[in-house]
Amino acid sequence: MGSLFDMTGQVAVVTGSSRGIGKAIAHRMAEHGASVVVSSRKQDACEEAAAEINAAVGREAAVACAANISSKEALQGLADFALQRFGKVTALVCNAASNPYFGPMAGIADEQFVKILMNNVVSNHWLIQMLVPQMLAAGEGSVTIVSSIGGLKASTVIGAYNISKAADLQLARNLSAEYGPQGVRVNCICPGLIKTDFARALWENPEILKQATAGSSLKRIGDPDEIAGMAVFLASRAGAFTTGQAMVIDGGATIL
Repeated sequence: MGSLFDMTGQVAVVTGSSRGIGKAIAHRMAEHGASVVVSSRKQDACEEAAAEINAAVGREAAVACAANISSKEALQGLADFALQRFGKVTALVCNAASNPYFGPMAGIADEQFVKILMNNVVSNHWLIQMLVPQMLAAGEGSVTIVSSIGGLKASTVIGAYNISKAADLQLARNLSAEYGPQGVRVNCICPGLIKTDFARALWENPEILKQATAGSSLKRIGDPDEIAGMAVFLASRAGAFTTGQAMVIDGGATIL
């Protein structure tokens, strides 16, 4: 069964991968045989994460390339770097996102709303446009967008973020229909509450954490590694018949 998840010979680009969920995905893909481009805003953070991954897997599997997802030029630089370095990209993971506003929709400034939509939806569209053509030419490849269970439910405090994550779900459905005939699959992962710096405010305080996990079956917060396994599945032969889906990993938070 191990060969189902083998990524030997694959090249993965993972955005937002110097920490948290993205770093766990990059690590596990490298562990399963892939070469990985680690990317986030700061080059030193990318290099540190890549070195840590390489030390863990015992080979030079990861390389670093900083790119700010808000810049189309920077994303093109990331795409060019990956293709020039490895000659191909077989697995793209759009993980990076931002949420500069916490509060009711009535209070969000235009620039905050636009930033959320640009960083969480449009930037994914850009990078997919840049890297998918060579996947289509090869007749295979996978794109995984890290969405959120926020895209499946309402919120009175992160409404704009949830809107962007719902848009990612539709982006994946649309693109899976477009690219499927040429062998390229597009899916979303929808994490629940995960122990990352991004969600630190929700788990650092014990009382808030208890309240945040009370509505889930497992009654606990998730770990980045518990998302990484799904990313490996979707990019490997194990996920070869899976496309256009929203894979919910939330400890049972959306079933109660």
